[in-house]
Amino acid sequence: MAGKRSIFEEVGEGVTVPLPPVGGMIDEGRGGARGWVRLWLVILFALVVAMIAVGGLTRLTDSGLSITEWRPVTGALPPMNEADWQAEYAKYQASPEFQLQNHQMDLAAFKAIYWWEWGHRQLGRVVGLVWVVGFVLFWATKRMPPGWTGRLAALGALGALQGAIGWWMVASGLTGRMVDVASYRLATHLGLAFVILGLIAWYMLSLARTEPALLQARRLREARLFSLATGLMHLAFVQILLGALVAGIDAGRAFPTWPLMGDSFFPADAFYLPEGGPAVLAIFENPGLVQFLHRMAGYLLLALAVVAWAKGRRSSHPATRAAFAWMATAVLGQVVLGIVTVLHAAPLALGLVHQLGAVAVWVLILRARHRVQYPVAQSIRGAR
Repeated sequence: MAGKRSIFEEVGEGVTVPLPPVGGMIDEGRGGARGWVRLWLVILFALVVAMIAVGGLTRLTDSGLSITEWRPVTGALPPMNEADWQAEYAKYQASPEFQLQNHQMDLAAFKAIYWWEWGHRQLGRVVGLVWVVGFVLFWATKRMPPGWTGRLAALGALGALQGAIGWWMVASGLTGRMVDVASYRLATHLGLAFVILGLIAWYMLSLARTEPALLQARRLREARLFSLATGLMHLAFVQILLGALVAGIDAGRAFPTWPLMGDSFFPADAFYLPEGGPAVLAIFENPGLVQFLHRMAGYLLLALAVVAWAKGRRSSHPATRAAFAWMATAVLGQVVLGIVTVLHAAPLALGLVHQLGAVAVWVLILRARHRVQYPVAQSIRGAR
């Protein structure tokens, strides 16, 4: 029988009260590295954006064919002395670009374009190294979030494929009468860069929340708006490829007029090919037709972005509404910037900014799509 209590004793004194259950213990134990993996992806994201920017500058400065060999390992070292520079210069002198277009270029001018291409390739090596170090570290220490090993390994495989495609692109300009890389190969190279960037962005957004939170959020998925965002994503990707074709043949300088192309809506001689061939090749080689397609796709993208924004405004989730507003604003800004770039005949600075604008549009479209797939729930108090 328990002893009598003192009249001054608290009712709960001396009694052991069980602690309330703590949630998220499974996620904490098995997914504790989500934040670190996300930070690693943020670094990779920044490096890929820099890679796209340097790649754009390499193309705009006509530097992409200055290195005529593919040496993934030994090529990391630039020429170290005058003899090395003369050897690299001699290799470039044997290329069609030098013989048909740049035969007046001296060694000093060659060094300028060489450093752009070397920097682009070196940055690619840095991206690969950062991926390898991060992946091996998380895998070896068993800190990889469950279900993420395959996805993150695929990023490395795509990066390796990107390097091979880069050389495939450069090789197209080293034989015959080509003084630039083939535009369709450039589009393939840039397109894969945007695929890699898009996957990294999507993974970053997903890792910002726990798996239970994502599973719960998916129950609130807005299917129709998600389909619309998916269509917008696909159209934006097509527009990115068309932009690469424009850059590949300098089509942005062909018709520095707007809204008409010269004196007409549809460019004259749109299917003309200087060296002949099937008319279908005009899609890749005729500057007027390529720029026309890029313009039309831009108008269509803007129209679809406005529709998506109008539909997104009806979402019950404030974060989703904001994401679609930012997306539509970016698309509108990119269209205006594209018009300004054309009117100024695509100078280097505007061309680079326009390319970075495409990066912003791409990421914001993916962010809006992610917000629809995994809505961010917000309390009534937080929505005020």
